[in-house]
Amino acid sequence: MEETKRIHTLVIFSENKMGILARIVGIITRRHINIKSINSSPSSLEGIYRYTIVVNLTDELSRKLVAQLDKQVDVLKAFSYTDDELVYQEIALYKIPSKIFYEGDSCELLVRKHNARIISIEPEYIVIEKTGHHEETEALLNQLREKGIYEFVRSGRVAIVKPMERLNNYLATIERAASV
Repeated sequence: MEETKRIHTLVIFSENKMGILARIVGIITRRHINIKSINSSPSSLEGIYRYTIVVNLTDELSRKLVAQLDKQVDVLKAFSYTDDELVYQEIALYKIPSKIFYEGDSCELLVRKHNARIISIEPEYIVIEKTGHHEETEALLNQLREKGIYEFVRSGRVAIVKPMERLNNYLATIERAASV
């Protein structure tokens, strides 16, 4: 029986070393896995960086991928989470022509309906910001396309794990083992 694919969010912690992101991406793409989004930032621990990568794969392949990532020299620890184990968001920016706001209340109502906000008003265009899940930012994009849109950009997923961050527990275990 073939296992079904689903969205997995890989959270990888490493030291801030040059080339580590290229190695991580290389491991993923060598397995012919398409990366849906990628985000990098400092973590809550000093000197440790966090990579959040969204991929679509089976649970078995996710376990194997995490094990291979863990073997990398500069990777401290890698984890795989499903959507129900995370609190996550994306941010999207939409640049639309200013003139569509002058044609009645429909655009303003659309912005309110999607809980978006206007962050810049220029003579030629207006920039709208929407924070939410992929489906929510995509829904606003589709409705704005009907009215006219100049530019669109969406960030990668930003995610916090619902259980306490396992890296802290992992590092504490290593420290206890080293002190014995």
